Amino acid sequence: MGSPALRFAKYEGLGNDFIVVDGEDCPPLSPDDARALCDRRFGVGADGVLVVSGTRSDEARMRVMNADGSVPEMCGNGLRCAALHVARARGATKVELPFATDAGPRPCVVDDTDGAGLVTIDMGVVTVGETRDVHALGEAWTVTLADAGNPHAIVHGEVPRERHVAVGAALSTHSVFPRGTNVELVRFGEGALDLVVFERGVGLTLACGTGACATVAVGCRAGKLTYGEEISVRLPGGTLFVTVEPGGRATMRGPARRVFEGEVRGWRANPR
Repeated sequence: MGSPALRFAKYEGLGNDFIVVDGEDCPPLSPDDARALCDRRFGVGADGVLVVSGTRSDEARMRVMNADGSVPEMCGNGLRCAALHVARARGATKVELPFATDAGPRPCVVDDTDGAGLVTIDMGVVTVGETRDVHALGEAWTVTLADAGNPHAIVHGEVPRERHVAVGAALSTHSVFPRGTNVELVRFGEGALDLVVFERGVGLTLACGTGACATVAVGCRAGKLTYGEEISVRLPGGTLFVTVEPGGRATMRGPARRVFEGEVRGWRANPR
């Protein structure tokens, strides 16, 4: 007898898309399960899977699996989607939701009035680390390290669009980053920045919430941006609004959207 169908909802946050499954109903997912579900030709297609609990209980929690089956500590765009999913399941249009993640608690405020799907998240303290040169592709790349609950390397200097994939892939998996890293390619402006992110375990994405926060924190530390000022972070999928306080605490505001719901019939989690 076949296994029951796996029910899911498809969400996106500025084009960073996710398969959301209910952690209270879904059996444990393996890396192979995540890869199969995220496959854009043979599966549902997504940048990652969000296992979300809290639709029927008081505690809201999110666990992320990347498209390659790896498990990152945190995902800002994914958390906006998870928060909207829980709010709608509870029938709430305006609600504060404390969320547990593998990077620690992340309080969310959902404003879904008239279906707006706006979510503001306290992203915690972003730590800015050292600036160093990393040798890859026959060149020395100057990067500043940051931690937004997950690791980031912000590249100094503009990188031509045609080199985004090659540079991102080379730095993301470089041996100096034993856990891998997300790579930010940025152009700073007055009170704003343009950003492209190569995400660890995914590749180039249309948006990255933790990457936006990490890059704003680095820009504030370098004097290119102003602490306490809301910064427009322009990503390929749209704009996020990020504020970093002098102590490093970051707040991110942006939209999430439910695209569709469905089920995968004949699906069965791999045996454990």
